[in-house]
Amino acid sequence: MERINENDDINMTVELELDDGSKVNCAIVTILTVNDKDYIVLLPLDDDGQSAEGEVWFYGYKEDENDPNVEPELFYIEDDDEYEAVADAFDEYLDDEEFELLKD
Repeated sequence: MERINENDDINMTVELELDDGSKVNCAIVTILTVNDKDYIVLLPLDDDGQSAEGEVWFYGYKEDENDPNVEPELFYIEDDDEYEAVADAFDEYLDDEEFELLKD
């Protein structure tokens, strides 16, 4: 992860450097806690700031508790069961968000 940008505290983005050296700007959808670990959900954006296909990426997420100015770390989720638990938690998050929209 290279940097997190805050735009009006509403649309936060992060720029990721991929294994091939290319960079992708992603919107931060949410941060989830699953089994006492934090995970970040990212929505890759094209050059116009739009999501191409609605695909999201899941990463482990860790902040420095002692220094909030240190950039958070992102890490790959290597374990299939852990990845499935995060995907399930994200599905629940989406269901909750949809329910909130219906209540308005």
